[in-house]
Amino acid sequence: PDSALENRVNRIGQRLAAVSERPDLQWHFQVLDSPVVNAFALPGGYIYITRGIMATLNSDAQLAGVVGHEIGHVTARHSATQMTRQQLAGVGLGLGGALIHGFDQLSNIAGQGLQLLFLKYSRTDETQADELGLRYMTRAGYDPREMPPTYAMLKAMSEKSGQNIPGYLSTHPDPGDREAHTLDLATKAVAANKGPFIIEANGYKRSLQDVVYGDDPRQGYLEGSHFFHPGLRFQLDFPTGWQVDNGRATISAGVRNGPSMQMSIVKADGGPGAYPGALQTAGKISGAAGQAETIGGYPAWSGVLSVPDGQGGTGQMLAVWIQREGGQLYQFLGGPASDAAGKAAFYASARSLRNLTDASKIAVFPNHLDVRQADGKSSLFKMLKDVPDAAAGESDVAWLNGIEAGSKPKDGFLLKVPRKGR
Repeated sequence: PDSALENRVNRIGQRLAAVSERPDLQWHFQVLDSPVVNAFALPGGYIYITRGIMATLNSDAQLAGVVGHEIGHVTARHSATQMTRQQLAGVGLGLGGALIHGFDQLSNIAGQGLQLLFLKYSRTDETQADELGLRYMTRAGYDPREMPPTYAMLKAMSEKSGQNIPGYLSTHPDPGDREAHTLDLATKAVAANKGPFIIEANGYKRSLQDVVYGDDPRQGYLEGSHFFHPGLRFQLDFPTGWQVDNGRATISAGVRNGPSMQMSIVKADGGPGAYPGALQTAGKISGAAGQAETIGGYPAWSGVLSVPDGQGGTGQMLAVWIQREGGQLYQFLGGPASDAAGKAAFYASARSLRNLTDASKIAVFPNHLDVRQADGKSSLFKMLKDVPDAAAGESDVAWLNGIEAGSKPKDGFLLKVPRKGR
């Protein structure tokens, strides 16, 4: 919800699209409120950039490199090819195979849309998108030498993360020393195009002032196995030891190769007791066995659903619906229904939902970026000493700004510093 940031991305994106092989396509560029460091493209000219990756970039030219790369995936039809492969493979919501086939039909969430964030291109596709992106940014007047440092930053992030592969590197695999390859391409591009080239570092960094950095607790956060959602004013307890993934539309939890559950909000008329019948009438389930109850002071329904498995048979799925607001149900789906311990844990978790009234759990704020100007005299370490509420150490701030830890930023250099929520 930052119109200035959105306009900046759209302006740069439209400039790049205009010099691509498909300038007449209706291009759309949007910023996603996600901490994941990623960017992705959908067929038809839809490009999405997360605030997570924007925080790591340091100039308009670097942003142009990322956006140009995604435009390349569209013009080369990589995204369309990947979507077709997924459709042929019958990919659903992908909760580790713990839930039966048909889960995506029941959940009211497009499995296709969720999976798009996890498209993994081939290394050949990545090389082509790098080359096209660099071509577009050069044609549009942005300095192509700003693309290689982006990959250096992502590589450093991967090394810092250990086994946790950052989103961008997971969905955009390294075709093999892409930093060196793009540097070679950039050098040749600069030699063939005398410029001048646009970098625009200061304007870009200033546009990130006060942007949320990292997870936003207002959209839900965990304390141990206790989950609090200040925005929707609810809380619940997940089973101890289950891994929880909090998304904007769903909360997924489970054990690897074990029981799983997913919570979401669905629109429904008639209340929770009538919802199973509506699903059966719509052909999404073949039967339901359960009972009405009260959860957290609200009307609810819990039971077991019979769901077509897409292979001519049926399977069973656990379900709970709770009506907190008219026309909306808090939906819990889980399985496998044959796992007795997992079944008990699922129902206990769903039945723990209650209103969040604790002011200390509601009054939480995300970390955000603060842009500060260096005086040319203070070291990075000294600058951070003057930021008492800094939310990151020297090495992380150095990485975020593309400089060396222990260095002394030059006079006028704008430094992005994550600061604690307030």
